[in-house]
Amino acid sequence: MNAWVLFDWGDTLMRDFPGSKGKMKDWRKVEAVTDARKALHRIHGQVNIGLATQAEDSDEADIREALARVELDTFIKRIYCSRGLGVSKSSPDFYPRILAALKVPADRVVMVGDNFQEDVEAARAAGMRAIWFNERSSEERTGEHMATLHHLDHLQGLLTAWGILKRN
Repeated sequence: MNAWVLFDWGDTLMRDFPGSKGKMKDWRKVEAVTDARKALHRIHGQVNIGLATQAEDSDEADIREALARVELDTFIKRIYCSRGLGVSKSSPDFYPRILAALKVPADRVVMVGDNFQEDVEAARAAGMRAIWFNERSSEERTGEHMATLHHLDHLQGLLTAWGILKRN
């Protein structure tokens, strides 16, 4: 397992509820994104799974606690957040710092997220593959080492087509 799939946190794995303030672990209501658990379960054990998030209010322990509330924590091997990295997700240093910590070539890392600029374009600028998770519209954006997913349920097939996962 020398490949990694990194996920954004808010509105990619867990719902980001407008108006909710503070650390997600303390929110009254938390919810996993549709099919997040199923998608993580399908790829777990075939690739390493991590989180790459802005999460200014939370550190790794806080994020793990929030993930545990929706039973996603056991799938996540590493968590990288702006607070822990000391750099904003919008910084050009964000993904290179993660790649240096992972010690794997950029082409063996896939970033999945709902923010096209910060999750897709920034990851691709660092040499990674990227998946735009767009469950809000039918818009598709594709390109070299880039795809769009409207449902996390289709993640396994895309990772297999890219050669990140082995064919059964």
